[in-house]
Amino acid sequence: MPLQDILDDCGFAIIKYQQVHGGDINQSYCLYANATRYFLKVNDANRYPGMFEKEARGLNRLAENFNARIPQVVKPGIAKHYQYLLLEWIEPGQPKGDCWERFGIALATMHQQQQAYFGWEEDNYIGSLVQCNAKHDQWHSFYTECRIMPLVRNLFDNGSFSRQDVATSEAFCKKVRLQFSHEPPALLHGDLWSGNYMITSTGEAAIYDPAVYYGHREMDIGMTKLFGGFDQRFYDAYNEVYPLEKDWLNRLPLTQLYPLLVHAILFGGHYTLSAIEIMKAFTR
Repeated sequence: MPLQDILDDCGFAIIKYQQVHGGDINQSYCLYANATRYFLKVNDANRYPGMFEKEARGLNRLAENFNARIPQVVKPGIAKHYQYLLLEWIEPGQPKGDCWERFGIALATMHQQQQAYFGWEEDNYIGSLVQCNAKHDQWHSFYTECRIMPLVRNLFDNGSFSRQDVATSEAFCKKVRLQFSHEPPALLHGDLWSGNYMITSTGEAAIYDPAVYYGHREMDIGMTKLFGGFDQRFYDAYNEVYPLEKDWLNRLPLTQLYPLLVHAILFGGHYTLSAIEIMKAFTR
């Protein structure tokens, strides 16, 4: 990888750099430029076209609506056959004071801002998968047509789903209209699990690596609980500002089905079985 070409394209002198952990699919670096540090993500521009430009637009939209820390976008770019995203560096730390409460309030306040439709202004990515964001007036049609069935077809094509599994998925999609509460579209982070937030050195929460779209707010909540959950103070503060419907916990499997299908495609194994079991449970 021609890293020097990318460093030159950033437009300022880099004193040194070091590789850091930055997720499953990107190469990531900490760049040092005098007294300033930056976070650099690099990937193949041809394999994932527009990935970082789309991510930059998502981060900028979140920054306009989320009253907590979002890494500032410095520059997305392409050098040779590689794309990159240059962000401000955020130093990790420990929670201070009412950190969790402020985090929950910020998400609830963002979710309260009603949007015009379900979907997004463009398709983007969740992990390395293209995420369909066609505009819909109804949540159930967006959820089934843009979130569930495209991944079901992918799993069938790669041999992970049988024809019976596809039939189960189709039956599930016919019943889902009656499952979700009727709520307006909200701006979502879209991939808000424990690996996509950190507590900063100033003791506040920061979120990053979004897969933004306008959707049902319970999708963000379900994602927070998929791999361990956040501090209970986060949920209590969220509910103080924008109370969740009383039966939201019963819908957790529905909100977690989409990321489980994503993981089934990327990693296989028990994620595939978990996704099938959720759909079977809601079609019995």
